[in-house]
Amino acid sequence: MIALVDCNNFYASCERLFQPRLQGRPVVVLSNNDGCVIARSDEAKALGIEMGTPSFLIEALLQQHNVSVFSSNYTLYGDLSDRVMTTLSQFADQLEVYSIDEAFLNLTAFRHHNLTEYAHNIRNTVLQNTGIPVSIGIAPSKTLAKIANRLVKKSNKQLGVYCIDTTEKIQFALQQTQVKDIWGIGSQYTKLLAKNGFITAWDVSRAPEAWIKKNLSVVGQRMYHELKGISCIAFEDMPPKKKMVCVARGFGKVLSEQHEVMEALANFTAMVAAKLRSEQLATNTIQIFVQTNAHRSNEPQYFRSLTIQLPVATNSTNELIQHARQGLETIYRPGYNYNKTGCTAMELIPEAEIQSGIFDTENRGRNSQLMQVLDKVNRSFGKNAVRLALQGFSTKWKLRQLKLSPCYTTRIEEVLTIKI
Repeated sequence: MIALVDCNNFYASCERLFQPRLQGRPVVVLSNNDGCVIARSDEAKALGIEMGTPSFLIEALLQQHNVSVFSSNYTLYGDLSDRVMTTLSQFADQLEVYSIDEAFLNLTAFRHHNLTEYAHNIRNTVLQNTGIPVSIGIAPSKTLAKIANRLVKKSNKQLGVYCIDTTEKIQFALQQTQVKDIWGIGSQYTKLLAKNGFITAWDVSRAPEAWIKKNLSVVGQRMYHELKGISCIAFEDMPPKKKMVCVARGFGKVLSEQHEVMEALANFTAMVAAKLRSEQLATNTIQIFVQTNAHRSNEPQYFRSLTIQLPVATNSTNELIQHARQGLETIYRPGYNYNKTGCTAMELIPEAEIQSGIFDTENRGRNSQLMQVLDKVNRSFGKNAVRLALQGFSTKWKLRQLKLSPCYTTRIEEVLTIKI
């Protein structure tokens, strides 16, 4: 048996955790640059606020209903996610972190226990240890566990647990699930199945296997068996190695000077380098880009990207920033208002497999030690406590986060204080 544990309205729950006065009140979280709605509490959903809605379109609604609005605080959300996953790891031998707010647990070893009671124990422990409410769906396969979790949230979130452990429950759950809501179904299969008269997941599970083999790919056939309660999707104990690492962001305000754009690009490239080192990876190729704001139709538009093949694979911040600087000098054009830039590392390899070229002049041992010290200092004293000069100190390019909450759990100066 497999459990899917999903944090309820995760970003909104994180914001509420340190502000109990928000319980029962509508809460929304906005995307980068305070652009669109990316998370809603149940109360906000009841007001008709849709995911992806630009915040400026609903300003009157937010004010009318006293909705609490927050800028996205990924540092806080990431730390609380780690705490949730650490707690969950105590309840099963196999844990697969599926996303920042979801995880699969392999409960096969507990199949002779009362799994509903066990899930309630998990739920209560997560709430006690982290303050984050979760819903749990249990079933013989990952796809059915996803459906079980969806039914919990749709019908009885307060109960918080639903276990599909009989053929009758499988039938009921599938009959309540539209084809478009099957995990990983995709729009192409949804249209194909609808065209052939499949309305619910139950319809799909009753289809002749020969028809499934003829019309669906291996992924579709796997889904078909999963709906029948046959587990076909293996657990991934370790997340797969990344194929690329990208940091690309819009600016808080438009930039028209090359040195300002370079400062932003240098910081994003430094983030890419740090991510590579954290995963013990190195890159053979980087791609950078600059662009203007396509929504400002009255202004001249420009987009240009450049792929740079590195002489030797690296994860060194100073090396990557120098390559990015040279690339920007090639693609930058004056006379435009730029609103976004970014850096993508591609062709990744394990850092242990870096091979120096015959003409390589870099002291890679010394550079590696320097990066270790840089990472250690920045972990101890805060992000960018030590940085390269090209990263600068300007705030012009930084994201607009006018409603950002403190990083209560990761920055000592922002730890919550309680007056007694």
